[in-house]
Amino acid sequence: MMRHALPHRITLAAMLLAALTWPLAGQASSQLASDKGCYNCHGTALSGEAPSFERLASKLARYQGDPDGEQKLVTKFLTGEMFQHIDAHEQLTPESATALIHWLVEGGK
Repeated sequence: MMRHALPHRITLAAMLLAALTWPLAGQASSQLASDKGCYNCHGTALSGEAPSFERLASKLARYQGDPDGEQKLVTKFLTGEMFQHIDAHEQLTPESATALIHWLVEGGK
């Protein structure tokens, strides 16, 4: 009887992605958000329709433990699909975007 390798490959891919992004997750913090200028819109004085970090973290909490879901968010974030092409988002490096999304998914604290 032949076992299907696809679920194993998906799990392995998810574990590899988590291992690769773990160091970035450790770097993600309010300091990274500050360094990237995120507080200009999402800080105490919200800009336009920008949500607070607390609101974003609450909304993204459903992706905790879902590295594939997080990666889809990063792609949408960088391509403008998620927030109607906001230049500041699209100018982030994939590494910074991954770290910031992970930080928010984990509660943004």
